[in-house]
Amino acid sequence: MTKNVLTTSLDIINVPGGNVMHAMKEIDSGFVGFGEAYFSEINHNVIKAWKRHRKMTINIVVPVGKIKFVLFDDREEFNNQFQEIIISRDDYCRLTVPPMIWMGFQGLSTSGSLLLNIANIVHDPFEVDRKNVEEIEYKWST
Repeated sequence: MTKNVLTTSLDIINVPGGNVMHAMKEIDSGFVGFGEAYFSEINHNVIKAWKRHRKMTINIVVPVGKIKFVLFDDREEFNNQFQEIIISRDDYCRLTVPPMIWMGFQGLSTSGSLLLNIANIVHDPFEVDRKNVEEIEYKWST
């Protein structure tokens, strides 16, 4: 496990006419404030990698589809291992990623996927580090 990364099981409440899917409460582990929330779509087999926030804590929920997240912390030599987490409605949970962890993700659902990010600060392009997908050696499946 990557240090300080959390996966938190979430409830899906069956309601006639459509279910209620929890995302986050201010009393939950991983909540460190609110800056913004946004949705991001990802198509089947598309890879979005690599990004590392220097200040932002992200909280990701996947209400539609299936996404594989890959995390990597290069700050400690002995911890240079990848952590893979697959999130979907079948394994409904929230992924909390603290600052300074590299993250990439891949859409696994043939019909596309949707993620919700609940971030503790408003997006600032100057606090984000980026690398091209081939700059970190990880074997993505296609």
